[in-house]
Formats: sequence, C-alpha cells, structure tokens
Amino acid sequence: MNARSLPGAGVDEAPPVGKATLLLVVAIAAAYGATLFAPFVYDDRVWVTGNPSIRHLGALGQVLWPPADAMTRGRPFLSLSFALNYLLSGDHPWGYHGVNLAIHCGGALLLMGIVRRTLALLPAAFPAPRDRFFPAVGAALLWALHPLQTEAVTYVSQRAESLMGLFYLLTLYAFVRGATSGGARAWFLLATVSCLLGAATKETIVSAPLVVLAYDRTFFSGSFPRALSRRWALYGALGLSWVLLALLSGGLHGRGVGFGLGFSAAGYALVEAWVVAHYLLLCVWPYPLVFDRGTDLVATVGEAVPWACVTVLALAVAAWGFARRSPWGFACVSFFLLLAPTSSVVPMAFQPMAEHRMYLPLAAVSALAAVGLWRLFGRRAGVFAVPACALLAAVTFLRNGDYRSEVGLWSDTVRRAPGNERAHLALGDALAHAGRDAEAEQQYRQALGISPGDRDARLALGLSLFREGRAGEALREYRMVAPSGPDSALLHRSMGLALERTGQRAEALAEFRRALDLDPSDAVARERLGLPAAAP
Repeated sequence: MNARSLPGAGVDEAPPVGKATLLLVVAIAAAYGATLFAPFVYDDRVWVTGNPSIRHLGALGQVLWPPADAMTRGRPFLSLSFALNYLLSGDHPWGYHGVNLAIHCGGALLLMGIVRRTLALLPAAFPAPRDRFFPAVGAALLWALHPLQTEAVTYVSQRAESLMGLFYLLTLYAFVRGATSGGARAWFLLATVSCLLGAATKETIVSAPLVVLAYDRTFFSGSFPRALSRRWALYGALGLSWVLLALLSGGLHGRGVGFGLGFSAAGYALVEAWVVAHYLLLCVWPYPLVFDRGTDLVATVGEAVPWACVTVLALAVAAWGFARRSPWGFACVSFFLLLAPTSSVVPMAFQPMAEHRMYLPLAAVSALAAVGLWRLFGRRAGVFAVPACALLAAVTFLRNGDYRSEVGLWSDTVRRAPGNERAHLALGDALAHAGRDAEAEQQYRQALGISPGDRDARLALGLSLFREGRAGEALREYRMVAPSGPDSALLHRSMGLALERTGQRAEALAEFRRALDLDPSDAVARERLGLPAAAP
C-alpha cells in the first residue's frame, strides 16, 4: 500500500523523508558541531586515552576481552568501537566526537521511523501521510536537540549509552518493519542481531525484549499470551541477549553496581523515586544540568516522599493507559521500562542520578509531546514545535560550551552541586593539570571538608603541596592516608620523595622499596634507589 492509497490521503504525496533526514542532520550539527573540538574529560582517560586494550586492533581478543581492571570489560562491542576510533584518530578527540554525533543522528532517524510507522497503525486518528510524518519529525527533533542529551553525546565515555540506544531503537524499528511488511524473517533477524550487539555494548538494553513484547501486545496481538504464541521464535531469539548479558556482566560490581555498596533495595528505590520525578521535570525544564550530582541527593526521607508520590502516580497512570492498550500508555510504560535497570532496586551506588540515563527514556516523552501537539493543533502545531526546537538547540549549544575545557566543566559542576566532594576533587585535578596548584589545593581541602576520609583527595592534596614546595606539609597529608594494597605504590613513592626533600634519606629509601614491591615498573622509585630500569 502506498501513501496515496491510505485512507484520507487525498492528494498528499509521499512524505519528504530525504528532506527530513537532511533537516535532522543539519540541526544536530548546528547544536553539537562545536563539540568536535572539545577535549577528553574525566573518565575519558580511563575508557579511551588510558586504555591500552584499544590500541592494537590486531590483537582482537584483547580488544573484545580486556583485562579485568579495564572499564570496557564486559562491553566488547563498545571496546571495539573505541579501538576502531583509535585507528582513525589516535588520541585526538575530534574522531571520537564525530562518531558520537553520527550515532546520535542515526538514533534520531530511527526514532522518526518508529513514530511514523506506529502512527500508520492508527489510521482513524492519523489518516493522511502528513498526519504521521510531521509528528514523527517533531519527535525526532525534540529528542535529538534536547539539552538533557548533551552528556550522552558530548561526553565521549558515554558512547556506551548512545551506542546502546542506537541498537535499542534499531531493535524496535526492525520489529515494527517485520510486523508490518514483507520479509519478516530478515527484519526479525536484524532485530535479534541488533539486540545482541546492544547487550555487548551496555547492560541497560536488558529491557529491550520487554519493550518489543509490550509494543506487540499494544499494536498487534492484543495480549501477551497471543504475542508470545504468534512470535515465540522471535522472543526466544531476543531472549538470547539476556544469556549474553549474564555471561558478560562479571565486572558490574567494579562499576558500582549491586548491593553491599552502601544502599539497600528499599532505600535505593526511595531515592530513585525522587530521581525519576526530577528526570521528568528536566524533560520539561532542563535546568539545572549537572555533570555529576554526587551520591547524597536526598537529605531526609521526608524530602523524598512527596517526589516519590509523584513518581508512583505517574507509574499508575502509565499502567492504566497500558492496560487499556492505548498508544500513550505504551509510551509511558516504555519510559519506566527504559529507566528500570538503573532506577529501581539495584543500586548504582556511585551515581544514583545521571543525565545520560535519560537518553532513551526521553524518546518516549518527545514522541508523546510531538504527537499530542499534532492531535491538538494539526498543522498549527508547528507554531509551538518550531520555536521549541530552536530554543532547545540554543540551550544545547550553550551547554556544550561547558565541555570546551575540563576546568570549565567542573567549575560549573561545583557551582551547581557544591556538596559533591567528587566534583571538588575532579576540579582540583583539572586545575593541577593546568598548573594552578594553589587553586587545586583549595578544591582538595573543600573535598576533604565534605568527606574527611576521602583517600584520593588526601593524596591529591599532598601531591599539590609537594609541587608547591611544601614537602613537610605534604608528608603530613600522606601519613593520614591508609595504604590499600597494590594501589598504594603512588602513595609510597610520593612519601619517599617528600622524605627525601626533607632530608630523611634512609626513610625515603624504605618508601621507594615499598613502592617498587607494589609496582616493579615504577621508574621514579627505581631511579631513586639507583636500580636499572625495568625490562620492557
């Protein structure tokens, strides 16, 4: 069936998909183009520049299965993407930012296709091609240009989120195509492969088979049993992604995921009810945007309860709409399913709230907004949608300006989250890297004022004092840091240098020996002990 034969199509021509694609790409480039020149920041040094496993694409086994302490462990396709990027542009960030932008453009195009083809399943409400096309373009623009997306797109390390999102959207798109057109087997095979690649990219794709099943039940089958009986082979294949995730998930605890890290299931669920309500608020009013909000988000239970009530009410409305098989009910339930891996009961102890986690859930909100505007105002919806998209793009452009320097990014974070000791520590490191040790010292002291037991901040303060020529003060700080096994090589070496500077040569040599025992490749300790360099 072509566009002209649809009910209500009249004289409408086939929608200008090519022009819409160009519009999306140009709009995204305008909002994000300047980020090509943004530097690597924070964890980029762990995921990219300090990740030896991505530097030799010929050693494919090491790329796909790096050492246990590598952050890309358990995410082989993500690691492969970084390795290919390194082959393209080495340690120059422009290549990594360029790929992130391409991933974001691909996600926007897939979202446009999903919304358009979904509306085609509702001919009574959306009879003409334009009735489906313009809301779909609007949804893609609202999603792609929203400033809440900057962390997932501009922060190179968060390619994990955007690349997983691309595979998630491709999984759903391929299912819709397979269920509505010929060649179902090929499309369902693509959906399966995409879901597996997403599982090899980031664990939060775990809900994809459930979202596909919910879509099938809402728009095609009418019930879960009928959907499972009609397409049991597809759901069995999609379920293989859960098997793959189980095989790859051994390093999750090292990323601060799981119990025993300071949160109970009930306590974390209460915090996340607060978080989800604030995510919804940021969809409507994206201010303030904070790169790292820290871990202490809710001061008291009383503060969390009202926001938890908002989240529970929204969840109840979503469940009611979904039970009635309404399209908006599916979108609402999808929002919660997409957030469930990080905002339910399994603690993300180091970062309970992060803007990049809204990368995919924002698609459901954007689709609801765009389709709702079209239903209310028809072609006049552009009067509201065009200024909204322009405003979002402008705010996104301005937000991306904070990523132009690491000092600027962390200064903004400290200003918006002054109680986050991790932000003060990171700003101190950025200032120290820029040679501004006196300012770095102030940030380290502020971090210790918030968390006196912060080992990293104490060690960083000592290093800063030493560089300022205050070896005695640095030594006092070092002595307050408790050694912690193999990670203490830097501490012992630094103590040795401070002891040496203060004339305590014998004690300094003992510290250098301890550092070398922990890290035989420590060139500074070897040099101070008068030993030959370690063999390569």
